[in-house]
Amino acid sequence: MKKRLLTAAALFAAVMMIVTAAVYVSGGETERADENAAVALNEIDALYRDGQADKAHERAAALAASLQEGEGEADGDNTGLLVLCALSLIFMAGVLGYVYFTVLRPFDKLSSFADRVAAGDLETPLELERGSYFGKFTWAFDSMRSEITKARACEREAIDNNKTVIATLSHDIKTPVASIRAYAEALDSYMDKTPEKRRKYISVIMRKCDEVSRLTNDLFLHSLSDLERLKVVCERVELAGFMKSALDELSAGQDDLHLTAPNSELYVNADPARLMQVCENLINNSRKYAATDIDIELTEGEGSAVITITDSGSGINDADMPFIFDKFYRGKNSADRPGSGLGLYIVKYLTTQMGGEITLRNLKSGGLEARITLALTADN
Repeated sequence: MKKRLLTAAALFAAVMMIVTAAVYVSGGETERADENAAVALNEIDALYRDGQADKAHERAAALAASLQEGEGEADGDNTGLLVLCALSLIFMAGVLGYVYFTVLRPFDKLSSFADRVAAGDLETPLELERGSYFGKFTWAFDSMRSEITKARACEREAIDNNKTVIATLSHDIKTPVASIRAYAEALDSYMDKTPEKRRKYISVIMRKCDEVSRLTNDLFLHSLSDLERLKVVCERVELAGFMKSALDELSAGQDDLHLTAPNSELYVNADPARLMQVCENLINNSRKYAATDIDIELTEGEGSAVITITDSGSGINDADMPFIFDKFYRGKNSADRPGSGLGLYIVKYLTTQMGGEITLRNLKSGGLEARITLALTADN
């Protein structure tokens, strides 16, 4: 477009110059008119010599009138054409400047912006020019850039979420598998000395197998639904009875879990399966890193129930404490032990989804305390 416009302007300027040159060429006709005037003067002189003064006067008057008229027309024509030519060139320059600043330059900016976006540069914005004819297009192009940036950010977040959910489910599968192995080893060591213990061990193994099946179903459903997070379905749960049953499963033939519960019933709003996962992760972490007895205490606060899980280990380094709930984060004291850094992230996520809170703190006497706070139901 720019080349065509410049070509048209050049042609117009060439035409105007040709016209001006033609005007100057017409000056030759004026010279010929001067030659004719010289001939007429000779004739007038001859008439005077012949004594025809009256005719000589008439001829001189006619010649003077003719010269005056021709000079005026020539001067007027030359000056007018020169002025017209100059004005036309100035007008053409103004039109070119206007078209360049209002059409060509904004169009070049749009073209350059489109090339940058195509090359992957989504950080540089396109300035809005309200005075140009492309003002709306400028706004639309920059909005397109913003939407593409948001779409890519959402895509990256979706990929991260997908990885997180898969890693979370994979981590959760390890916990019941570990319990199944522990109870299987107990059976292999003939720790089931009574039929009741044997039935209990077999029952726990079956429940853990069902839990593994449920988690693999979650993984399968997630692979189908792409971005869906783990679902938490809360219901009214009697906390003391639930914890006794949960710790009975989690004991795995060991005597390191000690529960203290109030005599009154505490009803909370929670997902039993997810609350079981939270308790499993915290207890398994204590067994893994502290290797001491674990005290679990249920207390009632103001409109809430509190589950306190305490061990007597070395706790968590103060430098790690602000980041301990971040996904894939592992503290300095866990470097020599296998793990994915997802356990406490899962605990935090599930507790929050149930409307609760969790806090960790190092005890002055030694050990780590985990406090899970869940809202009491209205019936409580």
